[in-house]
Amino acid sequence: MNNGNQGDNMNRDNVIEIQGLKKSYDGGKIKALNGIDLEIKKGEFVSIMGPSGSGKSTLLNMIGALDVADEGTIEVAGIDLRSTAKLNEFRSQEIGFVFQMHNLIPNLTVRENVEIPMYETDLSTNQMRERALKFLKAVGLEDKADQIPTKLSGGQRQRVAIARALVNRPSIILADEPTGSLDSKTGDVILKLLSDLHEKENVTLVMVTHEPYVGNMAERIVNVLDGKIQN
Repeated sequence: MNNGNQGDNMNRDNVIEIQGLKKSYDGGKIKALNGIDLEIKKGEFVSIMGPSGSGKSTLLNMIGALDVADEGTIEVAGIDLRSTAKLNEFRSQEIGFVFQMHNLIPNLTVRENVEIPMYETDLSTNQMRERALKFLKAVGLEDKADQIPTKLSGGQRQRVAIARALVNRPSIILADEPTGSLDSKTGDVILKLLSDLHEKENVTLVMVTHEPYVGNMAERIVNVLDGKIQN
């Protein structure tokens, strides 16, 4: 796993440290995050739970450097996200994203979708191909490598998304409602896959969900309401 450069003030046990994080939209009318303090240890499995509009997905986007905070500090893998100019590099090296709706590109093959995060690396075309096939094999989809995503089931597309999230061997996996668009049986398969990856690879797994059954699979639950952590 790529652990990045350690920040001087960061607790070495923590891979994520957040203090006083605030984020508003619509000229300050919508307060998505209203003073978040959060620490997550390296290798921990955390569920972020709360109702729709509570701020949980905004928090996940902040951790993944997909959005920028208005106030507060956020360090992930030793990197101060509010001051670094290398956010693309940070995302490609440290973060693997799994979204509810897969976010696969329909006119690319399954293998080509998995290769996308590697475009930011120095790997050759052949190396990218080999690694993509390796991770597709890990999620049981090596035989679908040359198909396009629209030919796959919802569960298969989510497994492709997980392979894509893992292909750069990130230190952190961020999953936003990863079973939200799946039936319960397929969702269980995806949850077991994520849980197994967390245990075997010691990857830090942060998962947003509103489903208690899903959230209870984690080692720790962080409840968010009205942009604040409740526990």
